[in-house]
Amino acid sequence: MPDKKLGVLVHGAGWVAGEHIKAFTANPHTRIVAISSRKIESCRKRADEAGLDGIAFYTDYEKALAHEGVDIVSVCTPQHLHAANTIAAAEAGKHIVIEKPVANSPVEMRAMLEAVRKAGVRTVVSFVLRWNPLFDTIKAMVADDTVGDVYCVETDYQHDIASWWTGYEEARTKEKGVSALLTGGCHAIDAARWFAAKGRYGAATPIEVFAYAGGYRKGLETEYNYFTSSWQKAPPLEYDDLEIVLIRFDNGVLAKVSVNYGCVMPYAFPIEIFGTRGTIKDNRVWSHKFPGQRDWITIPTILPESADVSHHPFQGQMDHFVDCIQGGIESHCNLEDAVKTHEVVFAAQQSYVTRQPVKLPLEGS
Repeated sequence: MPDKKLGVLVHGAGWVAGEHIKAFTANPHTRIVAISSRKIESCRKRADEAGLDGIAFYTDYEKALAHEGVDIVSVCTPQHLHAANTIAAAEAGKHIVIEKPVANSPVEMRAMLEAVRKAGVRTVVSFVLRWNPLFDTIKAMVADDTVGDVYCVETDYQHDIASWWTGYEEARTKEKGVSALLTGGCHAIDAARWFAAKGRYGAATPIEVFAYAGGYRKGLETEYNYFTSSWQKAPPLEYDDLEIVLIRFDNGVLAKVSVNYGCVMPYAFPIEIFGTRGTIKDNRVWSHKFPGQRDWITIPTILPESADVSHHPFQGQMDHFVDCIQGGIESHCNLEDAVKTHEVVFAAQQSYVTRQPVKLPLEGS
């Protein structure tokens, strides 16, 4: 195993960047060498929080990419910048961590893929719930035939995304946020793909999508704040807050996925997996492997029950990515794979217009 530590540039100094910094600082094979953002003060704040000394700060991304010793770039900027930031990092020959969503259009995704393929660099996309302990346990159980052959999966992203979030002002707009399904609901799509595949590591490929959009928050200048259990004035969402998507996968599994930004409740991420020999509902299991079972068996583990980034298993994700780089292998959650999750989002957008199912992959992919 190489002795040299891989140098990391964290680009963007917002909420999630702090977790990327913590994870790479804790990994014995990496070190943070630079942070770049629109404001030097933001860079310094993140460094101070992590107790980092002697690292470089930049407001110029191009100069940051040229900093000596940068091997990995963590793209933690607002979502509408991810494509350009990723392409620049790939062209600079850096391995890349890409926060989700990776892009705001299929055109951007194709450009990113082209740049990454040409450069031959490794990527991982932050569908970080793949490293959540419940997700990992369920994935192992599905691979171990606990529920037989999966035929249906239901996953839901229920979260009243609102002005309490520091990224809300940009994400709420149609231009920069695009849709609720893209901004947050893509986690639920990725989870459905993950659980629909039989193997221990791998996600099912979607081949057809049909979707509805609705809800009540679009254009509404009032929002619910679940931290204070009150309603308040706020800039409106420019897109529908509720999207319900039906997905057919290449292995025959069907999925229902939803994103709900209008729910008056705390964050929740319900999971249901139906198989020919059993069922999983969140952390409860009913299986042919437990003869005489009279009640649900509960898995005592950590659930995806908080939207706080400090609750997310970034350490597992970053450790996995470092292993991939050092081992010269691709991540199961690389950009190539993440495109399949994002295509469901863009297919849903088409379905709202045509009111017809949309075949995948999308034309030109």
